[in-house]
Amino acid sequence: MEFSLKDTQNNHLRTIELSEALFGRKVRKDLLARMVNYQLAKRRSGTASTKGRSEVRGGGRKPYRQKGTGNARQGTIRAPQFRTGGIVFGPQPRSYAHKMDKKERRLALMTALSAKHAAGEMVFVEKLALPEVKTKAMKAILTALDAGHTALIVVAQEDRNVELSARNLPGVKVLRLEGINTYDLLAHEKVIITEDAVKRLEERLT
Repeated sequence: MEFSLKDTQNNHLRTIELSEALFGRKVRKDLLARMVNYQLAKRRSGTASTKGRSEVRGGGRKPYRQKGTGNARQGTIRAPQFRTGGIVFGPQPRSYAHKMDKKERRLALMTALSAKHAAGEMVFVEKLALPEVKTKAMKAILTALDAGHTALIVVAQEDRNVELSARNLPGVKVLRLEGINTYDLLAHEKVIITEDAVKRLEERLT
């Protein structure tokens, strides 16, 4: 497959050839949905916790005698029916993560790349470098590339100037190649990826 390689001013430089297995796959919405659910489930902290009647402090003796009061018999004020009592079947710390095969996760990533390309929401740039940390300069580049409201920038390796320049721009996220994932690809309107990052991605996935 042939793609247009651009500079940071959105000018066409040359044409590059990339793997059809990476950018020309049939879009499987079911697989993408499963992968997004997988990622979001893993992000959940699962720290919600409540105390049962045996864990609530106090209530060691009967609140009143068994008979003669006209009230229902009670053994402890920490029973669930009391305001200060324990919780029945309340949430406990747990993991929300579920299993998804490595092959499926890899296929979902390639499908997400194909989906973004098919929708015309992927821009390939020769390189993305800034001489200094400058948010204004990064904003100008994104405007020239028609990045839209949200943009994901994928770079091959750590680039402090690029990462810090984009940090304060709302809706803009910078990912190094090892951090690229299905959810972030789908969550952003445009994906801007450098030539070096694309070549390394091809080596990794194909």
